[in-house]
Amino acid sequence: MVILSAMFLQQTFATLGRSVPPIIAPVILADLALDPAWLGLYVSAAAFSALVFQLGCGSFILRYGAMRMSQVALVLLGLGMAIATVGPAVLFLVSGVIGGGAAAMSTPASSHLLGRYAPPRQAPLVFSIKQTAVPAGLLLAGLLGPWLTVVTGWRGALLIPAAGCLLFAAMLEPLRAEFDSDRVPTQAFRLSDFHTTILSVLGAPELRRLAFACFAFNGLQTVFTSYFVVALTELGHGLAAAGLVFSIAMVIAVPGRLFWGWLGSGRVEPAMVMCWLALGMAAGSAMMALLGAHWPLVLVGLVATVLSATVMSWHGVLLAEAARLAAPGQRGAATGGVLSFGQLGGLLLPLVYSAVLLTTGSYGLGFTACGLPALIVGIVLLRAPRDHEAR
Repeated sequence: MVILSAMFLQQTFATLGRSVPPIIAPVILADLALDPAWLGLYVSAAAFSALVFQLGCGSFILRYGAMRMSQVALVLLGLGMAIATVGPAVLFLVSGVIGGGAAAMSTPASSHLLGRYAPPRQAPLVFSIKQTAVPAGLLLAGLLGPWLTVVTGWRGALLIPAAGCLLFAAMLEPLRAEFDSDRVPTQAFRLSDFHTTILSVLGAPELRRLAFACFAFNGLQTVFTSYFVVALTELGHGLAAAGLVFSIAMVIAVPGRLFWGWLGSGRVEPAMVMCWLALGMAAGSAMMALLGAHWPLVLVGLVATVLSATVMSWHGVLLAEAARLAAPGQRGAATGGVLSFGQLGGLLLPLVYSAVLLTTGSYGLGFTACGLPALIVGIVLLRAPRDHEAR
């Protein structure tokens, strides 16, 4: 399917662009003479920007088309990475704001398109296939980021993916005629859209549970992707070795996402699949409390694999449910609303992690603290009324 392939590549580039800066953060922080805890501020700024973009992107998707907004997201992401290379720390923070918001638009846009073309019963699997682009992008970031940093310096490691985002945005142009055919040129953007989107999510019990699950899941994912490599380097492992362990763990997320999507496509209720995922990621984050300098990389990799199979693998099931529960023509807005709570988690939980790190000096305890919301979500979903509606 052309649209699935296009959205897979779009998500890959978006993830690559957003993930390279945290992956090579140890080098950037050292060059700019910044404390590692400062990374939490950068990640939270990007998450706040993503929150705003996702709450407000629904009207723009309807007006200009989901494919056009995918292109806009890629262009902004490329420009954001380019700005980071100028040098001062404040511009690096600005780049996080631009890149975080731009990357956040890619998922509602692709959900709008896939919601139009995917068979409802197979939607969890279709969305999961598309969302395997996230670990694919993280895998590329983990491999290319450290390598390009050695070869070109950290500025070159940002400029090369930026150029890739701009190039792929141009390559999507021929697809607009078909896939933006449902756009509504008269659709207006209003500031009240933010309020309306939030109320539409909180007003429906099933969407509300999805929103709070997204808060816990995305927040923990943000902590994992932002601090895992930094944690390993602080424990004495080299950047290349830490990046390799991270990349290998990301490989697990690809079959993980496909498995959970397959399971949720008529075999197990998606809510129960998300319950299992929540409890699994809570257990994996608790194991990180034992992280120590004496741990061999193989053992660290096993824990990272558990986290990757859960923290990095929930997206397809949750996004398919959000699209299924959305009102007609509002898939992009509903998805953006649910994901905005995820961005709120991505904003707050890195701050929690930074606070735990500054207070205790322990990288492992920060992961455990950020896994507690997932534990709560797992318990809530376990006790929630089951939805037996046919899919």
